[in-house]
Amino acid sequence: MYNVLVCDDEKDIVSALEIYLRSDGYEVFTAYNGREALEIMDREEIQLVLMDIMMPEMDGIETMCKIREKSNVPVILKTEKSEDTDKVLGLTVGADDYVTKPFNPVELQARVKSQIRRYMQLGSGQMVQTKLAAGGIELDDKLKEVTLDGEKVNLTRTEYDILKLLMEHPGEVFSPTQIYEAVWHGNPCGVENTVAVHIRHLREKLEYDPANPRYLTVVWGRGYRFSR
Repeated sequence: MYNVLVCDDEKDIVSALEIYLRSDGYEVFTAYNGREALEIMDREEIQLVLMDIMMPEMDGIETMCKIREKSNVPVILKTEKSEDTDKVLGLTVGADDYVTKPFNPVELQARVKSQIRRYMQLGSGQMVQTKLAAGGIELDDKLKEVTLDGEKVNLTRTEYDILKLLMEHPGEVFSPTQIYEAVWHGNPCGVENTVAVHIRHLREKLEYDPANPRYLTVVWGRGYRFSR
């Protein structure tokens, strides 16, 4: 049984999350501010932290920084849908994933499962070079497999190679020409449409909302990037 720490100042949300997580067989510890969360972390062996950003006494960002001083336990932050700054800051200082309010319980449960599985496999800090991961997406280059929230995703060889290229350089923008040269190793003539079609297919397979992609994003006039 894995231990999950839920931290949120809204008691109704804590109660709902506790029900969802216990139904999946997790032991759930609850806290209502950052200080309480840190106290629980000091005395319990926690495998995942699910924490709100906006809290009294000590917010989620500060709490996570304290956690990262002594633990690599996965942290999923809960944010408001419009607070992109919080998402970026959270990921920058060490969050493993985030969910936006109001969250989908099924998606949340899948993300928790994915993060715990990865932590138990790689949580010692010895990252396996053949594996790339961000959010719910995992790419295992040794097995040539991609999973989304633990479920295998069937990609073509070209789709796989594009995804691997972008995941190996998170945040870096690649022009269609650069992607074509790296994946097809051919003359980059009329590449924009070719690359765009494959990116669209990847979004359809990997994004929860392909029309508003989270991972495979476009930088207008420049190209594509993999966003954590």
